Amino acid sequence: MLTIDNPIRVRPEARQQILDTLQANKIPGEYGLRIGIRGGGCGSSWLLGFDLPGPSDEVYNVEGVQVIIDRKHLLYVFGAEIGYETGGYTVEKGSANQ
Repeated sequence: MLTIDNPIRVRPEARQQILDTLQANKIPGEYGLRIGIRGGGCGSSWLLGFDLPGPSDEVYNVEGVQVIIDRKHLLYVFGAEIGYETGGYTVEKGSANQ
């Protein structure tokens, strides 16, 4: 079950890729995985990347990964699940009651 303490899920294969990427690229510990949405003319797309938290962000520890979510995006990303397949990360939006 998801709670506000854990607004998203990180699958084990994605967790390992995130931690490996942080280490391999010597990204400082204060950085985390930013998840959000980017608006567009025909809809929106997912935003994933490494970033520093800012004043409008909420920071969560999800499965040992620091996750950064802008408060304005929280409603839209709540219930998302981050995965990893050969070639890149995946984001699936499921029910918050999963």
